[in-house]
Amino acid sequence: MSKKVALLTTLLVLGLATMALAADAAAGGGEKAAGISFFVYSAVAAGFGIAIAAFGCGIGQGMAVKGAVEGIARNPDSSGKVTVTMLIGLAMIESLSIYALVVALILIYANPVSKLIQGFVGLVK
Repeated sequence: MSKKVALLTTLLVLGLATMALAADAAAGGGEKAAGISFFVYSAVAAGFGIAIAAFGCGIGQGMAVKGAVEGIARNPDSSGKVTVTMLIGLAMIESLSIYALVVALILIYANPVSKLIQGFVGLVK
């Protein structure tokens, strides 16, 4: 039941946002509507990028830990070397997720139409 409510809420919010953007464009705010839609697309792309990066990094880290634990189980004397190598590998995998976060933040906050959006919201006159 919870998944159905979340899905319906998401669809409702997206539907209302689409109607709001269409009404703004019809009222003569074409430039504002184009800027807002670009920002919305950027935010959605950033969300999908972070989701894909987190998914991929989670799978990669899980496989790395699985391999390290299997290696230690087969040869307990090499646990020190395997653990150090695994931790370095996990740091490298995590850095990929951080890079995706940086790109997502750039998409959201260093947007070429950020001044237009800030003016529309009322932050800049």
